[in-house]
Amino acid sequence: MARGKASFGSVRKLPSGRYQARYTAPDLVRHTAPLTFDTRGDAETWLAMRRSELARGVWLPPSGSIHLLTFGAYAETWLADRPLKPRTRVHYRQLLDSRILPTFADVALRAISPSLVRRWYADMGTTRPTLRAHSYGLLRAILATAVSDEHLPANPCHIRGAGSTVRVHKIKPATLAELETLVTAMPAKYRTMTLLAAWCGLRFGELAELRRKDLDLRNGVLHVRRGVVRVGGAAVVGTPKSTAGARDVAIPPHLLPAVRDHLADHVEPGRDVLLFRAASGGHLNPSTLYKSFYVARVKAGRPDLRWHDLRHTGAVLAASTGATLAELMGRLGHSTPAAALRYQHAAEGRDAAIAKALSALAGGATS
Repeated sequence: MARGKASFGSVRKLPSGRYQARYTAPDLVRHTAPLTFDTRGDAETWLAMRRSELARGVWLPPSGSIHLLTFGAYAETWLADRPLKPRTRVHYRQLLDSRILPTFADVALRAISPSLVRRWYADMGTTRPTLRAHSYGLLRAILATAVSDEHLPANPCHIRGAGSTVRVHKIKPATLAELETLVTAMPAKYRTMTLLAAWCGLRFGELAELRRKDLDLRNGVLHVRRGVVRVGGAAVVGTPKSTAGARDVAIPPHLLPAVRDHLADHVEPGRDVLLFRAASGGHLNPSTLYKSFYVARVKAGRPDLRWHDLRHTGAVLAASTGATLAELMGRLGHSTPAAALRYQHAAEGRDAAIAKALSALAGGATS
């Protein structure tokens, strides 16, 4: 975050691109403007007005001073200034409204203590661990920014492990036989989408936004550059889930004939035409696909299989070929090794294959 020293007070540029103004008054308290500003000039003008009030002797401590600033008021500014993806913003809004603000909305920031946080965390119960962890993580993030903004001397959130969850749904990847049955049971217009989900490890939103221009059949590559999510029932196109999500994914050669057939049978000409679209021509709604997928997974003997588990299946298949951690991260669009490591560990049979390879090496050495 860029900081700049004004003639009075200071101005800094926030991650959102907006500007924040602060100054130290005669009460020796560092005051922050209740709003952020479009330009640095606007922030400096606000500071100049406060300086004029001080010079004329008409300055009064603002009601929203650092000691009186409530969590609710600060959280609203935090959320407004945060550069978030649409679905993440909706998720944070829901967490605030349903889980955090009922307890902390009217509490002064400086009155939030570790004991209050622990009591709130305990009161959420243990029946919804993921929601509980996300709520705690958001509260901790907001208060961490408050520390950075000098509203708090320290973050009162230090419950070890409260922001992480243990996966409840144990994913069992589809076998090749199950995958073949599943694909065959899908309607023709969704078969190639199912194949790419499994063998290329793409997310639903990435598949639903693929267009002809993203497909390089000559080199057998998918250019993943965008994704689509549903926010309030509307399709919103944006960049992939993370920076690493923008990637090129090699299509296994055995899928190329199916991709060509899909283009010929189900996709109209034009670089911007979606590869997998709704009957209306727009983005495919997940619920529309799931109606067919739920029937197909039962026929494959896997009623437990979720669509996103196909991505897991593709990751495990890639890991079983001996792909390195870096290669898995690149193929799946992961920015950290943690998720890719799960797929390496889940590649059943690899350890036995490694053991056989070691024996082969030993045989060669003794022969």
